[in-house]
Amino acid sequence: MKKSSFFCSLTLLLGGCSPIKDSVPLSNQNYCESLEVAQPLPLSHFLDPFQSKLSSQSGVYVLEQGAEAMMSRAWITERAEHSIDIQYFIFSVDNIGLIATDYLVQAAERGVRVRVLIDDIMLGARGDELLMLAAHENIEIKIYNPNVNIGKNIVDKLGTLLTDFHSLNQRMHNKVFLADSQIAITGGRNIADEYFGFDHEYNFRDRDVFLAGQVVSDVEDSFNTFWNSDISVPVEQLVDENPHPKNPDFSRLHSYACNPGNFHPEIRAEIEKVPKTFNHLMEQGRFRFVERVEYISDKPGKNDQQNFLGGGSITKGKLVELAEQAENNILIQTPYLVTTSSDRKFLRQLVDSGIEIKILTNSLASNDNLEAFSGYQRDRAALLSTGVEIYEFKPDAKVRQRVMTEHMFKKLPTTPIFGLHAKTMTIDDHITVVGTYNFDPRSANLNTESFTVIESPEITSSVKESMLVEMEPENAWRVTEDFNPDDEVSLMKRIGVKLRRIVPKSIL
Repeated sequence: MKKSSFFCSLTLLLGGCSPIKDSVPLSNQNYCESLEVAQPLPLSHFLDPFQSKLSSQSGVYVLEQGAEAMMSRAWITERAEHSIDIQYFIFSVDNIGLIATDYLVQAAERGVRVRVLIDDIMLGARGDELLMLAAHENIEIKIYNPNVNIGKNIVDKLGTLLTDFHSLNQRMHNKVFLADSQIAITGGRNIADEYFGFDHEYNFRDRDVFLAGQVVSDVEDSFNTFWNSDISVPVEQLVDENPHPKNPDFSRLHSYACNPGNFHPEIRAEIEKVPKTFNHLMEQGRFRFVERVEYISDKPGKNDQQNFLGGGSITKGKLVELAEQAENNILIQTPYLVTTSSDRKFLRQLVDSGIEIKILTNSLASNDNLEAFSGYQRDRAALLSTGVEIYEFKPDAKVRQRVMTEHMFKKLPTTPIFGLHAKTMTIDDHITVVGTYNFDPRSANLNTESFTVIESPEITSSVKESMLVEMEPENAWRVTEDFNPDDEVSLMKRIGVKLRRIVPKSIL
């Protein structure tokens, strides 16, 4: 989650906000007039040579770097011919979010059908701004479980909190980018500066997976299930009046994205090189066609209250099933590590059967979610006693020089804090899991989650190598019964974590 956690966002929503300024700044200059725009070849031009393989296999490339994850989405959006489907927990109105929105609007303006599904809880755009986008004949916007933000007044918000906490916690944490029913990107990244290495103060080490071919139909089926759910509501039904005409003028948004101060020419040039980069990846064997790739997703309304505030999880059951298949080792990366007694019992059984388990999570110094860290801190000693190895990510991890967007890393006067947001697991030497699932009760019981299971020794070897590097001393602290790095932060932050122990672990 972003630096403002679920709980902080809830406090702001319930407390009311001062009027929000327009997301797109006014400009006295039309920067698009001086920008040369080439007519790109369509996506089918690049996919046609691989159709024989894509019909029976899945193309897979793990997106380790923020820059390549951002550029891949931009390049594909610019070349999509028929449809773009977007499903995210967070779609910000910061620089990355506005430029991504401009790409989607431009796709719609050339005739591509665009569908956008966003969870309500962290939504930054105003209702009227969403209505303006939805006024385009080729853009549809739906809000998942709109019970605290869009279309709600302060009385409604308080009513939801006080009388329907169950409904409040039905959040959609899935993250999907889907183009022409043939290419998908899914994993840990939301759409905001910090997920792609562009924030000036705090960035995430994250991971996505680029998918093409057979498995994409499963991603599309999941998206359509969410899109057609009664929990997903068209934005037009949530705001009383739509002041915008059909197909409104988006020149202000276009000018923002054309401004070189917002979208640097160096980055535009790098996006144009994506095909060359792709061919190079194939030559290196880093983009592979894989026989066994599976996309797993929870269903909308997962929080069915079979257990307290939870139940209906498909993703948790699959992860347990995969872990039980391990013969030698399991590596896990999770931003938040909040375990229950049954979790620890399961881990102890695995360790006692000879499975080596290493887990990398955020330290207090790198963490953006103090509520979640408080849940982890309460049971850290008990977790260590199971025999698992625990590593905590450093806020100045050296690996950030490798995975952070190079354009920003070289030009910022100071280096941003680096936090872990990747949700990844490898099992032995042949299975890799990349997705949205955190190791905590919220992912197990409350949020809908999704992940991709890749059965490939070659891909697993590469991902595993990256994960092990991030556990090395220059990137992480090894936690023991005698040592943890909590003292690396200020006294106020340590007190803040202790105070958050009043939050029940079941909702973390």
